[in-house]
Amino acid sequence: MRELQLARGKTVESKIRRVTKISISEEIAQQIMDLIANGDLKPGQRLPSERDLCKNFGTGRSSLREALRCLSIVGVLNARVGEGTTVAADGGKFLGKIIEWRLITEKHDIENLLDVRIGLEGVAAADAALQATKEDIEKLQALLARMKASVKNDKQFAALDLEFHVTLAKSSGNALLFDLVSMIRGQLARALTKVLLLPNAIPLSFKEHTAVFEAIKQRDPEGAREAMHAHLRAARHRYNQTVGERMHPHEATPKATKPRPKA
Repeated sequence: MRELQLARGKTVESKIRRVTKISISEEIAQQIMDLIANGDLKPGQRLPSERDLCKNFGTGRSSLREALRCLSIVGVLNARVGEGTTVAADGGKFLGKIIEWRLITEKHDIENLLDVRIGLEGVAAADAALQATKEDIEKLQALLARMKASVKNDKQFAALDLEFHVTLAKSSGNALLFDLVSMIRGQLARALTKVLLLPNAIPLSFKEHTAVFEAIKQRDPEGAREAMHAHLRAARHRYNQTVGERMHPHEATPKATKPRPKA
């Protein structure tokens, strides 16, 4: 194992170029990103020592540490005292940071994210109808019961709403889909909490979640997809009401779609 790590370290070091730009730390960070993208540095792999990195980059420790710190903040690297610095095992935190920054700087990205969510969660619902285990169905049913008991508590209902969608995505059996839905739902949590303050929003949302669940329980993928699309379009319509923006033309009277009966 040690020999393998050393071999990998030498491969990485041989591809490092001496930095020449004014922003030394930025170039170091970019080179490390390139090494990860090219597969020379793999998820979970430890970076060479600071001494070796400084030698190969031709730079001092302060610039190197600044680059490593920046990459750690956004989730590309994991730095632990006594254990060195390793490439993050997955890009979930990195992707989350990118989307979070776009939401801060781009006015309409919440609406765009709501649109993306419709596509992703429609697929998740359809896949869950086919792939969900008996235990998955029981978890969703239990969450639905808790949501029903929380219709007068908007904060608790919002938390259960989030948990329902994430649990459903996990039930799809697609790990990447689960990661994307979890990330998007997390970024939208604050905006969607405001939506539930609208009159009748919680009872309507509960009814829509029930339609999605019933389609999944009946193993009806198209019915689940349609019910999820109807729910999320209605949620987008309610969000537009909270910000006073014009809704999409096809959202004039959003309605939940009833699951199709099994053939």
